[in-house]
Amino acid sequence: MIFTIARHELKTMFLAPLAWVILGVIQILLGYMFLAQLDNFFLLQPQLVHLQNTPGVTDLIVAPLFQLSAIILLMIMPLITMRSFAEEKRSGTLSLLVSSPLSMTEIVLGKFLGLFGFVLILVSMLMLMPLSLYAGTTLDTGKLVSIFLAMLLLLSSFTAIGLYLSSLTENQTIAAVSSFGVLLMLWMIDWLGETLADGQSVVGYLSLLSHYQNLLEGVINTTDIVYYLLLIVGFLVLTVRQLDRERLL
Repeated sequence: MIFTIARHELKTMFLAPLAWVILGVIQILLGYMFLAQLDNFFLLQPQLVHLQNTPGVTDLIVAPLFQLSAIILLMIMPLITMRSFAEEKRSGTLSLLVSSPLSMTEIVLGKFLGLFGFVLILVSMLMLMPLSLYAGTTLDTGKLVSIFLAMLLLLSSFTAIGLYLSSLTENQTIAAVSSFGVLLMLWMIDWLGETLADGQSVVGYLSLLSHYQNLLEGVINTTDIVYYLLLIVGFLVLTVRQLDRERLL
């Protein structure tokens, strides 16, 4: 039943124009940025030839592209997750879903996997741009895999947080704005961590940016992966508890 809910969620997303518009706009924006990064690389190439241990194409084109992608998607993902439970509450269909023999865990996991399917499509489309570079040059495959993993984990975290905040309200606008606020706080909290005496403080560890940056640089660390997995599982558990609480009311 989890996969049935996931398929229904993904199908419903693509029946509305919002998902198609978001995919199109993201591809246009990041396609332009990708071409701009290529132009910058060609301008710098004559100078890089004379230097030792120069960064490669993956460092100079692909990593900056996905750094920009993360910032853009931080603003866009709340628009994807805002309707998940808020719209169900507003239309009254959540009551029917809750009264079904399905457990809350199955419902939440189904919703999450449906949104994850959209994330997988989105990231795969983004990866087509750096993969096209194989036609004329070589890339660091290890770093490319790390970047792909980083984007999947980051957007999955965005999705889990958005699902929880959508479960708190029946107003989609409130769900979107609150999701953006929480994501922005977790993104910028790294700056607060840098001002503290201990650079490895708890505040710094909570930052989405620092863990994402490590993976973008090709450093696949268990700490960074565990951070994202804990974040995803934590917010999914909070969503299940919130819906269970509402079912008992």
